[in-house]
Formats: sequence, C-alpha cells, structure tokens
Amino acid sequence: MTEQAPSLFAEQVAAYGEYLRSEKRYSPNTLESYLRDLSKLIDFCRDQQITQLQAITVQDIRQNLAQLRRKGLGSKSLHRWLSAVRSFFDFSIARGFCTLNPADGIQAPKAPRHLPKVLDVDQAAQFVAVEGDEFLDLRDRALLELIYSSGLRLAEAVGVNLQDVDLQEGLIRVTGKGQKTRLLPVGKEAINALKSWLKIRGTTASEQEQALFVSQRGKRLSHRAVQQRMHQLSLRQGMDTHVHPHMLRHSFASHMLESSGDLRLVQELLGHANISTTQVYTHLDFQHLAKVYDQAHPRAQRKTTDKTSEHSFTETDPDASAQ
Repeated sequence: MTEQAPSLFAEQVAAYGEYLRSEKRYSPNTLESYLRDLSKLIDFCRDQQITQLQAITVQDIRQNLAQLRRKGLGSKSLHRWLSAVRSFFDFSIARGFCTLNPADGIQAPKAPRHLPKVLDVDQAAQFVAVEGDEFLDLRDRALLELIYSSGLRLAEAVGVNLQDVDLQEGLIRVTGKGQKTRLLPVGKEAINALKSWLKIRGTTASEQEQALFVSQRGKRLSHRAVQQRMHQLSLRQGMDTHVHPHMLRHSFASHMLESSGDLRLVQELLGHANISTTQVYTHLDFQHLAKVYDQAHPRAQRKTTDKTSEHSFTETDPDASAQ
C-alpha cells in the first residue's frame, strides 16, 4: 500500500491480501494489481478524511471514479479498479468489517471492443517452421509448435515439466491462471518437434531439472528469454511483424474457431473462466468471412479500407483482464 498512511484500513487490507493469496490463490502480480488499485481508494479516503469502511458511500465511490478518470485512467483500468473495490467490500462484509458494498451498481465508462492481432494460417506455419538441427533450432521449433498447437500462454509453456507431456497419447497437462490445470491435445507437428528436441535436451539439462524447455545452460527458460528469442526469430523467419507468444495463442484460437465454429470448445482449450473473454474471437472470425465475401462475391461492392472494420476495434490481449 502507499507509504503516506499505512495504518488506514490496515487490518482489513492485510486480511484481504492474505485471502487473495491463500484462498483465491492469485499470482503475485495479480495480487499486487488488486492492492495497487485498492490503494487509490485509500488515498481518496485519506484526502476526504474518511477513516471507517462503513462510512464510505456510493457517492464517494462515484467521486473517486470520476477523479481517476480525470487523471487519465482508461476504461479498462477503471473497470479493473471497480472490480478490485467491489471484491474488497464483498470480502469485508463477509468478515464483518462493514455491512454494505458502496461499489455495487456503479458502472465504469464502456470501453471499445478490442481485437487481438493474429497471424493467418500461412504466416503461423512460416513462423513455427524453424529450420536446423542445432540445440537452439530444435528447442525453438518445439516450443513454438507447442504454443501454436495447444494455445498455451507464455507462463504455461515455460512451466511445463517433463512428466506433464505424454507424446504417445498426444496430450499435455498445463497449469494456468489461478493454478488451474487442464489437459490439452498436442498436434502431430508439435509431437514430432518435441521428439527431436527431447533427443538433445539432455546434453545440457541435468537429471534433476524437470523443465521441458531449458536454456543452453540447462536451466528452465525464463519468460524474458522466450520473448527475446521470439523477437529474433521474427526477423529470421521473415515475418513482417514482431511475433510475441500471445500472438501465437491468439492465432491458435482464431484458427480453431474459424474451422470448428465451436466457441465452448475454444473456451475450454484456452482455459478462459468466462466465455465473454473468448467471444472476442468471434469478431475475428466475422472479419475473415467479411474479407472473403468482399473478394469473392461478384456484387458485393463493399469498399475496403486499411481499417479492420467500421467498429471501434483495436488490438489488445483478451487474457489480460481474465487471467
């Protein structure tokens, strides 16, 4: 929390933080985000000389929301702030710290629907097809094929251990957000790439190292190492854009939905808690259909522009608010 008045609501906030950590099992980054958002409310209360949770009113929450908006917080950040405040008051009511949730019913300004940037099928195939038989070549090909094959998050990919992979059955077990595990299929190309990688992995990794993907020093790959390597591979593979791990995940989701039309299936594969998070890919699918229509229908007569659509869609990460 802030250093200016650490005692304000200290007991309640400490209990709330422990609840998020031990019972909700939030990651350190998510926990830090919740407490950082909550600190904005505490700063407001200090300025207004409010020292009791029970004294915070609906009008106070509205004023704080308006204040944050004037300071430049965007719709996404305001939605997240309100979510953290609601959660804190729900927890406080359950623990007897207060009796009402002043944030209930308050809505943040609506944000435009955002679309993630994806590769088309040919671009994805071009990117993951890393050639060569050296250590880095085999590892990178296996890593990229697996991310694209199973739609993994970066943290899930680097967190995979040897015992999590069953190449004979074509399955992998990953641990996602909230420490939730899910069993996913692995495609043929990824299986072949993993088999080639496993033949050489032991040249650097010790028997005690359980990570599936290791560095040249035999240690588990870090998030940053993968990001840097993918940036290098974007140039090497002749891509016209920097491909990051989540772009491969987005591409997996878009291609799966385009082929199957099964939104629930894609939700399960991605590990989204809410289907609303997955629904962003239906708009990507519509854009693909609209593009084909424009190109194929002799009487379409629709004007195309460099914009993705007439809607206020921009690039984003649909996992950012969920995960």
